[in-house]
Amino acid sequence: MELKRIEHDLTVCKVHDVLDIDMSSEFYFVGKTDEEISLVCKTEDTPAGTIERDDGWKGFRIQGTLDFSLIGILSKLSGILAEHKIGIFAVSTYNTDYILVKEENFEKAMKILASGGYTVT
Repeated sequence: MELKRIEHDLTVCKVHDVLDIDMSSEFYFVGKTDEEISLVCKTEDTPAGTIERDDGWKGFRIQGTLDFSLIGILSKLSGILAEHKIGIFAVSTYNTDYILVKEENFEKAMKILASGGYTVT
């Protein structure tokens, strides 16, 4: 399985309103519930008036389109990283999964996953 690095520095934050988000940005995830609006975006695109923010994230995605019948992919990746005391922030899209780790753990995470048989590009 191939994992593709995302070269951007990323921020995880909460915003007041979806109107605060620059929807023309090339890379972002939005999650909205009855309790909050969460945003993952390139650090440089973080809205000025966030409620809370956590900078210093890097990420990778599982390459290709994952069929919904596939089971345990995210669990296996997160388990490997958890064994090495690396926390994650996961986001799923219709096509695939994205895993974010803190910047100081990113290279270590990539090496661990490569040694576990994943192709990292």
